[in-house]
Amino acid sequence: MRNLFLAVYYWVNVMTWVKLLVLVAVKGDIKGIEHIPRKGALILASNHLNVGDPSVLTGITPRRIIWMTKQELFDIPVVGILYHLFGCIPVRRFQADLRALRRSQEALRRGLVLGMFPEGTRSGESGLGQGEPGTALIAMRTNTPILPVAIWGTEGIKLPRDFFRRTEIHIRYGEPFYLPRTERLTKEVVEGGAEIIMRRIAELLPQRYRGVYAETEPAAIATKGATR
Repeated sequence: MRNLFLAVYYWVNVMTWVKLLVLVAVKGDIKGIEHIPRKGALILASNHLNVGDPSVLTGITPRRIIWMTKQELFDIPVVGILYHLFGCIPVRRFQADLRALRRSQEALRRGLVLGMFPEGTRSGESGLGQGEPGTALIAMRTNTPILPVAIWGTEGIKLPRDFFRRTEIHIRYGEPFYLPRTERLTKEVVEGGAEIIMRRIAELLPQRYRGVYAETEPAAIATKGATR
């Protein structure tokens, strides 16, 4: 019953004020949306420039996204309740949060999309930072395909200043892919998986946003399928 309530609450809000906010504040340049599987477990892995990125991606992506969200936001009065109602998963960043890991795996078992920012924080105009291992760990433990996503143009948005001044943003959805399977999830294996994820995201970004992955080549987007 709780899951049904959260699903209804999510879609009612997404189809109303979330989409309205995106429509009013954003002029979108979106490519690759056809790569998003219509059903089944999926990890959406994106770069992160602005606090508004999850709202923009939620309003544009045609599937329900369960976002992994830093615990600090849940601790804010009233705001924290809204994050719970949206079904977001609180996570203690940069530490082994087993509760968040279990909840993320449960979301994937239910065939939902798990939204993650592998850098673990906003990179802003400095470009991509080093990827944290969490996204790769979950993907490898659950054998779930990863949808790489790149977003840019949001880095300069400030609300409410820019609410009525439409900002052009760019979103690129790559093709889903699996990380290599391995018998043991060692630290080195997971770190290697994190590197693959970050480079797949970097491929979709313009050079100036690639940060520590600046040497990554542009994507041949149509060549990376998620078949097994």
